Amino acid sequence: MNQQSTSTAPVAPQPHFGRPDSGWRLRLYTIIFEADTVAGRRFDLSLIVAILCSILVVMLDSVHAISQPYGTLIDTLEWAFTILFSIEYLARLVCVKRPLQYATSFFGIIDLLSVLPTYLAFFIPEVHLLLDVRILRLIRIFRILKLTMYVQEYQVLVDAVRASRRKIMVFLSIVMMVVLVMGTVMYVVEGPNNGFTSIPKAMYWAIVTMTTVGYGDITPHTEFGRAIASVMMLLGWGVLAVPTGIVTAEMTTQRLTRVVTTRTCPNCLSEGHEPGAQYCKDCGARLPPYRHT
Repeated sequence: MNQQSTSTAPVAPQPHFGRPDSGWRLRLYTIIFEADTVAGRRFDLSLIVAILCSILVVMLDSVHAISQPYGTLIDTLEWAFTILFSIEYLARLVCVKRPLQYATSFFGIIDLLSVLPTYLAFFIPEVHLLLDVRILRLIRIFRILKLTMYVQEYQVLVDAVRASRRKIMVFLSIVMMVVLVMGTVMYVVEGPNNGFTSIPKAMYWAIVTMTTVGYGDITPHTEFGRAIASVMMLLGWGVLAVPTGIVTAEMTTQRLTRVVTTRTCPNCLSEGHEPGAQYCKDCGARLPPYRHT
């Protein structure tokens, strides 16, 4: 019997921070890092709500008409969210075998940035600062990036963009060549008298025109220049559709491949098995039934 999975579909990378063997750290790890359990999903949903509420508090704090009468309440809520995220950060460090690896990972740095500004603003006096405290407070907006840790669709989109990066780079290189050529042509046709004082400035006009933004700060005045601008605007419609099609096609391809979960082998503790897998993809040991409840 073939105990190994024969699928060649790419597997989403799993965090390798070290899964505890047993005890309360294993239970805490299961809740925090494994989303295929009831407790894990509740934890993720609770964190999503807390992150969105904390972002709302940061936004309200920037509105003078709200921050003045409700400043004390906003500060209290901010400290409550800071303490909550601090406990979550410490819990993640405690329940993994390699806390330093998690602390230096992308999400570990985001976790630290989400709580550090509030502590710095508390300990550093607001008078005679070389760095405005408001800058530290605005860094709290990085909490929104924590959402990518709890929503699986974020990872699907990231994987699709990563798989399409070569096609997108080729497409962008073609766009840059068109921008360079058309910008140079417009520099020659219109000239400095009509605002096209240099090739870089003409390229800026070409980018604005191709993306159909049209600021209007630089406009062609000659008939030939307007004809070129018309071609650039029509070309922009097609240009905007190409990268969308590339990423969408890749997402469709990944959707047809196998679904990877956080199922863990009880023998070798490897993660990332398919929902229908009966044996471990690494050691071949029989897996317990998958219950997505």
